[in-house]
Amino acid sequence: MKPSLTMLAIVTGAFGGRGGIAQYNRDFLGALAESGAVSSITILPRHAADVLLPERSEQKPARLGWIGYSIAALRTVLFRSVDLVFCGHLFMAPMAALITRLKGARLIVQTHGIEVWRRPSRSQRAALEAADLVLCVSRHTRSAVLSWAAIAPERVLVVPDIVREAFTPGDGSAQRTALALEGKRVLLTVGRMDPRECHKGHDRVILAISNLVAKGHDICYLVVGEGADRVRLETLARDAGVSERVRFLGRVGLQTLVEIYRMADLFVMPSTGEGFGVAFLEAMASGTPVLGLDVGGARDALADGKLGTVVREADLPVTIARLLFEPKPDAGALAAATRARFGREPFASGVRAALNRLMEAA
Repeated sequence: MKPSLTMLAIVTGAFGGRGGIAQYNRDFLGALAESGAVSSITILPRHAADVLLPERSEQKPARLGWIGYSIAALRTVLFRSVDLVFCGHLFMAPMAALITRLKGARLIVQTHGIEVWRRPSRSQRAALEAADLVLCVSRHTRSAVLSWAAIAPERVLVVPDIVREAFTPGDGSAQRTALALEGKRVLLTVGRMDPRECHKGHDRVILAISNLVAKGHDICYLVVGEGADRVRLETLARDAGVSERVRFLGRVGLQTLVEIYRMADLFVMPSTGEGFGVAFLEAMASGTPVLGLDVGGARDALADGKLGTVVREADLPVTIARLLFEPKPDAGALAAATRARFGREPFASGVRAALNRLMEAA
């Protein structure tokens, strides 16, 4: 692989950005920098902060407005060589495709989940179809892309998310005591509560609590995350008569999150719109069993049931009850199996394979 390639990364967020997409961009660009496949990476984020960057990388100041961002992107590439363009979101693909044409570069477009599950705009579709390589976080996302894009299947690869090193098994008893949960059976969901994306499944868990209590489980359901949909969920819990058993913790720090994962009896996220589901990996790497629906990208995160449990939506309440009666799996073994599939080295290997595919095609 030619070591002198220069890359431009057009992303919503990367180093210093929040959310799963920004995390994926950090992981991808970091793995690429470590591989030695590129001589430099220039990152153009819409949201960012001053943080430590990988070697051979520079990150330009964030630009929130789309017009200002577009002007800054064109100015950045005007007098420099660009061999590769990485586009971290389909929304930005038309701009990335334009720069690719102007510079005679090759284009990589990253896809995640719901943004490609329906046929996108004509300009976004044309930009993706012009890409030399399309990366998808799951088989479901890849299938969705191929359902509407006129692109050769061999140019569409799956490179799944990675689980961060911070998530490891350990003693969560201190956090259980701090939250006054001794003797409780703790269910946990970690995810944003966006009223525009009510697919995470918080409401399905809330509606199952009464049945679980009737079966003898002293349930407490913890919800970690932010979002305006919290008001609706609080109302739902109150109407269902379980508000005292549902606790919204908001956003928490990384170490607190790790401890909450460790002390939970079951992580459950019955999402119907998950592109992948990094929170599944975080829970399993922390040694906690997980449960998700047999739909979307969750199948990949749960390894088709080899790492976690996947069920139909109709079977969710009875499966939660069954898993709470079963002993927790060996935390170390679950964490090791999760890292063997979704750790840093498998991810880096996937990135290298993707770049090799791109260069061989070129």
